[in-house]
Amino acid sequence: MTTPFSGILCPSITIADGNGEPDETLWGRHLDHLVEAGVNGILLFGSIGEFYAYPTSFKKHAVEFAVNRIAGRTKVLVGVGDTDLDNVLDVTEFSERCGADGIVAVSPYYFGPSDAAAERYFGRVADSTRLPVLLYNFPARTGSDLNPRLVAALAAAHRNIVGIKDTVDTISHTRKVIAAARAVNPDFAVLSGFDEYYCANRIAGGDGVLCGLTNVEPETFVRMHRAWQDGRYDEAIACARRVSRLMAVYDQADLFITAIKQAVRAKGLPIDAAIREPMVPLTQSQRDAIDRILAQD
Repeated sequence: MTTPFSGILCPSITIADGNGEPDETLWGRHLDHLVEAGVNGILLFGSIGEFYAYPTSFKKHAVEFAVNRIAGRTKVLVGVGDTDLDNVLDVTEFSERCGADGIVAVSPYYFGPSDAAAERYFGRVADSTRLPVLLYNFPARTGSDLNPRLVAALAAAHRNIVGIKDTVDTISHTRKVIAAARAVNPDFAVLSGFDEYYCANRIAGGDGVLCGLTNVEPETFVRMHRAWQDGRYDEAIACARRVSRLMAVYDQADLFITAIKQAVRAKGLPIDAAIREPMVPLTQSQRDAIDRILAQD
């Protein structure tokens, strides 16, 4: 089964210049690399894109730049997460005007909403746009879970809520979301937010991954997806083993975003691995550890 949002999607790192503006040169090179590697979509301002740390003005500049740079070569999704619904709706409306292919909406965080509040919140977002909407479930960060019943209710009530990124470290949760949502919409896309869950996600009936290491080795993920699609499961599993080894990159920093940025830098793109505050800079030993992980066969 192939849904409108399936395969390998990359939540791009955000690359800014010394003036705090989108670095169109280096970020453009990164986006081109992702497209040329064959990813099925690129998300701006997911968690790894530091959506929580950038003002709306920066996001709008970046969305316009990325949509123009990618120029239809793959799907462009925009993360609209914020604690202020007005900002969410503002970025959503701007993304639609710019020609984005969809938005990704995370639960409002700090006060994790009840199911009733979540239905109201996501309903407001969906009703504000003609774009497809993907839900983003990350209870470890938001404090609330988009459970299977809630996901199905949202999909039933809003035809443009067409998928979910389920960042829950158990495939049973994702499997139950798949069953509940597909009963309402057979084309509902369910992606895992955990890199090493690609095969488990597909076995459960899901559609792939939207995950951070695709910034580092998009080719490995694309090869895995194409092999799976073609029934070359031995090759897909070999790629999955590589991804499993790469997962150690996440553990080499105070916050995983810094580790992913450093891994991208180690692969040859001369970016600054720093993230927006609050942050703890990488030590030399951490940078060396990332180098060693990437060098493994």
